[in-house]
Amino acid sequence: MVVKRHLAAATAVFVALGAGTGLAVAQEASQSPVQTTAPSAAPQPAPAQVPASQGSSTQPVVSAPAAPSAVQTIPGMPPVINPANLYSETAPDHINPEVAQDPARVYVPNLRSNDVSVIDPATSKVVDRFPVGKSPQHVVPSWDLRTLWVTNNAEGTTNGSLTPIDARTGKPGPAVAVDDPYNMYFTPDGKSAIVVAEARKRLDFRDPHTMALQQSVETPDCKGVNHADFSIDGRYAIFTCEFGGHLVKVDTVNKTVLGYLKLSSGGMPQDILISPNGKTFYVADMMADGVFMVDGDSFKEIGFIPTGVGTHGLYPSRDGTKMYVANRGSHKIHGKPHSKAGGVTVIDFATNKIVANWPIPEGGSPDMGNVSADGKTLWLSGRFDDVAYQINTEDGTMKKIPVGAEPHGLTVWPQPGRYSIGHTGILR
Repeated sequence: MVVKRHLAAATAVFVALGAGTGLAVAQEASQSPVQTTAPSAAPQPAPAQVPASQGSSTQPVVSAPAAPSAVQTIPGMPPVINPANLYSETAPDHINPEVAQDPARVYVPNLRSNDVSVIDPATSKVVDRFPVGKSPQHVVPSWDLRTLWVTNNAEGTTNGSLTPIDARTGKPGPAVAVDDPYNMYFTPDGKSAIVVAEARKRLDFRDPHTMALQQSVETPDCKGVNHADFSIDGRYAIFTCEFGGHLVKVDTVNKTVLGYLKLSSGGMPQDILISPNGKTFYVADMMADGVFMVDGDSFKEIGFIPTGVGTHGLYPSRDGTKMYVANRGSHKIHGKPHSKAGGVTVIDFATNKIVANWPIPEGGSPDMGNVSADGKTLWLSGRFDDVAYQINTEDGTMKKIPVGAEPHGLTVWPQPGRYSIGHTGILR
């Protein structure tokens, strides 16, 4: 991680995917505060037929299978197509034709060398490297999928900035001055970017294009606010508080803090990921060496899965059945290279059971990253080893690619999905 770190009238939403001006455009057809979205039209099993009593003229009773309830989302948010799997639109065959024209690249922000390494995944080689601002932490795809923002939080100073990378050319543009952008997210309606000002204990809601400040939300009891994920309906987000062992729940519509949750036996919560059905939030904790499970609506801890030393990053598989857990191999913020405890744990979402463990050959420090568009490769930064890991998701075999000094939140591009809610590419 870092060196210092939740009506009757329904709103109809039209989602237009087009080129140039943004791929996911949500247009409100009314001012109703709730939008009702239909469940997926996925094939359903044949209904069970109960035969009538012998001699009766009554027709057979047909009992229809239960379907997932429609999700009432916030206005402007694209609809939830499948309430049983909010990752349904990030499957390999759901990549937008416009996004598919972007060059296939892996963008690696190097925290200590203040630059970005660009890897061609086809050749597993660095094909470009360019300077950015001080202390680049993450590469964050924009809500409309056309810009990749590098969050340069300039640790220990007030000289933070965001460097935009054109997703079509792979080249950086002029930096935008922004205070302490450790990480960045986007509200699911696309109306705001949320700059996570970790050192300030603050969330800055900004214009998603110009980054002009809209409103700030103070999180005074969230020391080291850094990672987040959003509820299935977009009404709230849960952020981790790295240096306090807490979580903070934030109302994304009214922009207010809803409450805090202290994790039991935890100490350093890192990444956070929502389950496909939207009921459970998984929280990686690098001191607890595993993943806490939290019911998002009730905001209560409901379980824990031990995974490995220094549990850090969490990423869903392309089919939405598994979660890849990066175990950084150390409890230290500045760990040593080649940790024999470094590796990846694979968890089945349906059972919450571990189905695979992939240690890093000769040791390593897997941190943050994402999955390739086809789902065949998990890319992770090697935080203390100055490499990127290219991991086969079938068997865990991997390559190590040298990059700059202290690589952190890399992103893989392009990715399937309709819109991004930020971090290293959480698409829905």
